[in-house]
Amino acid sequence: MAENRALRRPFPRPGAAMRLVCLPHAGGSQSLYQGWAQLLPPEIELIVACPPGRLDRIDDPWPASMADLAAGFAAELAPWLDRPWAAFGHSMGALVGHELVLRVGQMGLPAPARLFASACAAPTLRRNRGQHVMTDDDLCAELAALGGIDPALLELPELREMVLPVIRGDYELLARYQPRRGDLLSCPVSAFVGLDDAELTLDGAARWSEWTTGPSEVVEFAGGHFYLSEQPERVIGELLDRLPVAGAVRRAFDQAGTEMSGWLSTPQEFL
Repeated sequence: MAENRALRRPFPRPGAAMRLVCLPHAGGSQSLYQGWAQLLPPEIELIVACPPGRLDRIDDPWPASMADLAAGFAAELAPWLDRPWAAFGHSMGALVGHELVLRVGQMGLPAPARLFASACAAPTLRRNRGQHVMTDDDLCAELAALGGIDPALLELPELREMVLPVIRGDYELLARYQPRRGDLLSCPVSAFVGLDDAELTLDGAARWSEWTTGPSEVVEFAGGHFYLSEQPERVIGELLDRLPVAGAVRRAFDQAGTEMSGWLSTPQEFL
């Protein structure tokens, strides 16, 4: 099966029992999840999304809406839905994941086993603070407060020139995003929350229950908005507990004492 530009498989596993599709936050790239390929058991194949403006997609056209962004992912995902799958989206990626699951359903393709909505309130609850029109200094302060990048790096003019247009583009998509109340998912939703996340309340996470006809839950983690970079073993463990390939696979994961040297931390994923 040919590879594509919007979705990447860091370590192809043709014999995997299911696939996990991961979507990054605003300004993020596939490297947010790159280390997960080394942590997941062989039964799960990792697929990571690479939105426009990143890596070799730096000159690709920008989508007009979140729905269009998700539609592009869905079109490339379709040939890989020959086995069970799940979606994990962090922050903005959770909303893109929501739209992706809706689009896949509209195409008559199988629903995921679960949507993991990480560090993101239910679709209509997200606050728009106009980040896409902030000054460079104010936007950098916003990013530093979230903990997603070393503030010292944002002092480098060449880094700002490379990173800020992508982040502004994503924030503009978020500012224009108008989720449709009647469009409900049918899959279970697990909302992953960092307890110190200033961007998200437990109630905001719990209200994902209003956006699916399936079961929903909130899973709490220590840490802030980027809690997942600090405790990848637990995040992967919680994922495995909620996927159809759990059981023996989870026990093998626990026994392995997974080596963490391959983990790529979130701050670097802006680069």
